[in-house]
Amino acid sequence: MRDTASDRYFLALDEIVRGSEVVIDRPRGSAHPRYPEVVYPLDYGYLAATIGGDGDGIDVFVGSATGAGVVAVALTSDPRKRDTEIKVLIDCGPDEVEHVRHFLRDVLDLGGHIVSRGADDAGV
Repeated sequence: MRDTASDRYFLALDEIVRGSEVVIDRPRGSAHPRYPEVVYPLDYGYLAATIGGDGDGIDVFVGSATGAGVVAVALTSDPRKRDTEIKVLIDCGPDEVEHVRHFLRDVLDLGGHIVSRGADDAGV
């Protein structure tokens, strides 16, 4: 059985998600608070009692593939805000992962990369 840095990373994320309340503050179809023309493709929120890269709770996108758990993370960099963050993709099917990729890259114009669970890695 393989045991990569990626496997360990996702297992640690599983533990964080299991021990946290998921708070959805921007439901699917809602407008971005600062950019009303931007509409969220999936439920978006954060993990309560956690700390993300911006000092607030770790951001999450939640899809409709109930029971899938943590399927990927989006690594984002925003030069305007001068920050970098992760966004955990929970219960997302493949199409929903693509919606998140498009939303972050093409709609919000963020630099970023999606790392899917089980993807090959170089290790850390």
